[in-house]
Amino acid sequence: MTDPDVLDYKIHELKEVQRVAWRQLADLSLTTFERRQVRNQIRQSNNELRQYLQMMAERVRFRVRPAEEVAEGFGKPNFLAEADRIDPVRSAHPR
Repeated sequence: MTDPDVLDYKIHELKEVQRVAWRQLADLSLTTFERRQVRNQIRQSNNELRQYLQMMAERVRFRVRPAEEVAEGFGKPNFLAEADRIDPVRSAHPR
């Protein structure tokens, strides 16, 4: 697995841990101690999830885009039109 895949997997795993923990917390047969343990598990997984989501956000923010993707945003340059704009005398004479 590549690094982003591992990050996605960990985020998914922590979300699942939280889902299960919240479901357990809704169980009325839990003792006070068990409820405290589940709440601590939720807090811990929440902190870890926050860290992984922050890492994911930084990767998306600072990812290196392929040159083709960057170039598409500018369109195809017209160098003759640019030369005419810079040197209007030259553009007045036919080529």
